[in-house]
Amino acid sequence: MKPYVILNAAMTLDGKIATQTGSSNISGKEDLERVHELRKECDAIMVGIGTVLADDPRLTVHKIDAKPEDNPVRVVVDSKCRTPIAARITNKDARTIIAGANEYKYDFMVSDRYETFKKRGVDFFFSGDKRVDLSLLMSYLHEEGINKLMLEGGATLNFSMIKAGLIDEIRICVAPMVVGGANAKTFFDGEGFDLMDDAVKLELTDSYNLGKDLILTYKVK
Repeated sequence: MKPYVILNAAMTLDGKIATQTGSSNISGKEDLERVHELRKECDAIMVGIGTVLADDPRLTVHKIDAKPEDNPVRVVVDSKCRTPIAARITNKDARTIIAGANEYKYDFMVSDRYETFKKRGVDFFFSGDKRVDLSLLMSYLHEEGINKLMLEGGATLNFSMIKAGLIDEIRICVAPMVVGGANAKTFFDGEGFDLMDDAVKLELTDSYNLGKDLILTYKVK
């Protein structure tokens, strides 16, 4: 058993989710409100450690009217336990779960950082050897009462999740801009597939204009 996973992101027409310098202000106002409506509907929101280090996100519902209890559980996939103590996802706005890999568990749990995180109410889940076992993480989250999870992962986590067959739906905002850049982050990164025949197949279920942007919804086959 696992949560129903919705991958949500905004990208440029050429498939970039950030420029090579890290700039990622892609969505228009209307899409940002849509994203926060989706956060409000979900039990949890998950990102990778790269997103935490690059953007220091709050991962709360704050672009629309909301109450503190509307904030989803915040999940960080952080194999090496590199989440900064001062990161905003460690505040009291919502519950936070950091998922680490077993190779780094002992050294981290005997550190002062671990004690500080625990005092702040941050929970931990360890699985896998050098990398978090995403399937086991999904099972754990389901056991924790998370039935719908919003994935706002970076490009590497996005690919790892879809390769493992853990994404059910993709909602993508396509902005009318092109940025290029061989080193700019794409929607999916990671090792990729070698053959087109191996690609994950999708079914378009909805599309509509939202302000200047185009919103596409796909089911993962």
